[in-house]
Amino acid sequence: MRSESLSFLQDIVNAPSPSGYEERAAHVYRTYTSSFADKVTTDIHGSVAAILNPGAEMKIMLAGHMDEIGFIVHYISDDGLLYFGGIGGHDSVVPVGQRVWIHGKERVPGVIGRKAIHLLDDDERKKKPELKDLWIDIGASTRAEVEAVIQLGDVVTYQVEFQKLMGDRATARGFDNKMGSFIVAETLRLLQEDGGLHPSVGVYAVATVQEEIGLRGARTSSYSIAAQSGLAVDVNHAIDYPGVSKTRYGSLDVGKGPSVMRGANANPIVFRMICDAAKEDGIPFQVDVTPGGTGTDGNAMQINRGGMAVGILGVALRYMHTPCEVLSLVDVEDCARLMAAYCRRVMPDTDFTPRLGL
Repeated sequence: MRSESLSFLQDIVNAPSPSGYEERAAHVYRTYTSSFADKVTTDIHGSVAAILNPGAEMKIMLAGHMDEIGFIVHYISDDGLLYFGGIGGHDSVVPVGQRVWIHGKERVPGVIGRKAIHLLDDDERKKKPELKDLWIDIGASTRAEVEAVIQLGDVVTYQVEFQKLMGDRATARGFDNKMGSFIVAETLRLLQEDGGLHPSVGVYAVATVQEEIGLRGARTSSYSIAAQSGLAVDVNHAIDYPGVSKTRYGSLDVGKGPSVMRGANANPIVFRMICDAAKEDGIPFQVDVTPGGTGTDGNAMQINRGGMAVGILGVALRYMHTPCEVLSLVDVEDCARLMAAYCRRVMPDTDFTPRLGL
């Protein structure tokens, strides 16, 4: 991966951006894309669109959400402890003992506390902790000390940042799905720098907000853009580590290429065009099968207005919704290449209507 792209990936992954509080990631996205996009806009919800050929009638919307899971402070006790709720889906085992940042008037370090194992009775030890049983300790002794730097509604993220592992693997807190925002931005850069996009086809690379709490940014962005076709990109569950059944979930491996979703949430013409592009351009890919709707931005995009011809790409990820998500950087690069390859094959008169004989 080129150094400028890797720096952008690190910056956007590390930027704290729980759902509804994406401003920091949005700033990183705008700064990077403004050097090669024809136009960059931010809507009233905070989703950012970087655009090539904004005047074209045929439009392709690319969506990768830039919000991450996190926590939000909802109560401060008299003895200076912070109680919190989850933003997005959490496994309540994970937060115990983690170091966190509270993003208040300033960034404040804290730790997530729970009663020590020595003090748990037998029944408590058998039960999974719930978020309501946990608190954040910033070292304060009174509510007044806390309120000098933190207020209700401030958000919390883990003190974990991007780190390279062996080979092409990397780990981070926020790959789900700021990796997707990276991919749509890189797709636009490839189209601008390498060419091949029809001048009468516009591409809208959107870093969407609030996906983790209901695909909200994708819903409003797709309505405003009114594209004929769109590609959503998100992380997929890797099925390549112990205890996960391939017969139940299918096969999806880290390092074997991006995934292309086949099923009701994907337009069959778009699916075929993506697969053909991958084969013609020598890009490895895996087929991900989903029978109904998905939990991705593609679900909201597909049913926008009178309908959008949607494809869904993915990158296999281990340990989703934890502070140590793991993926292949080559898969990420190849996903952007595949997305760009699809865009180059869309013409002003492309017909996305499902039909036999193709």
